[in-house]
Amino acid sequence: MKKSMRILVMAALAVAIAACAPKGEKRNVNESQKDDTVAKEAAPNTLNQAEFDEGWVLLFDGQSTGNWRGYGLDSFPSKGWVIEDGTLHVLGSGKGEAGGGGDIITVKKYSNFEFSLEWKVSEGGNSGIFYLAQEKPDQPIWKSAPEMQILDNAKHPDAKLGVEGNRAAGALYDLIPGKFEAVKPAGEWNKIKIMVYKGTVVHWMNGQNVLEYHLWTDDWKKMVANSKFRDYGDFVNTAQEGYIGLQDHGDDVWFRNIKIRELQ
Repeated sequence: MKKSMRILVMAALAVAIAACAPKGEKRNVNESQKDDTVAKEAAPNTLNQAEFDEGWVLLFDGQSTGNWRGYGLDSFPSKGWVIEDGTLHVLGSGKGEAGGGGDIITVKKYSNFEFSLEWKVSEGGNSGIFYLAQEKPDQPIWKSAPEMQILDNAKHPDAKLGVEGNRAAGALYDLIPGKFEAVKPAGEWNKIKIMVYKGTVVHWMNGQNVLEYHLWTDDWKKMVANSKFRDYGDFVNTAQEGYIGLQDHGDDVWFRNIKIRELQ
């Protein structure tokens, strides 16, 4: 048999063998690889490759509190907060705002950023996420920092107080309402993102843009003048750089997947 003919015959045999191979095998391999990818993306307290490439940084790895300390403290609170099953859990005190451990803040200050986490609240629970916070002696964190509200909208009375839901989950507390329909109930995880960039602030709840506002403008000052914060100069003139804080409001709340990306 000539060499050229022998090559053609071998090629034909290879095609026939490939056609006879079980079709499910290749699909199973691809599905396995896809499942592994999904698992990696879904793993709590980790960064996937896209997040890493975009500059996201973990602020909680499920095991260490090294990126956090107590408000007004040099270290993390010795009570009231625990690491539990890969979550940062603030323990309920049963005393409302008189929590057992106090608020916590990031070790580092931030100015322009995207911040993301997941939270889960107990029935009737209340907490919050502060940003651009200042740390001053004898002054609570809420007197200087805008707050994204965390709440059990179904049972906590704050959801019905204020104006048009501006104290419900996702809201800019006491200033701008969020969207009730975007919030999952107590006991379920809610994913939020907060963007702060040169005074523009946006809140997202479970993928929905729930509000937007602009710091330091006349509209901001008018809005604050009609709120409980009107007498606090550090709030009216919110700082351009500050800490991110998690509130101990005396109720059980769990946090995970806490991450941040600084914006230039």
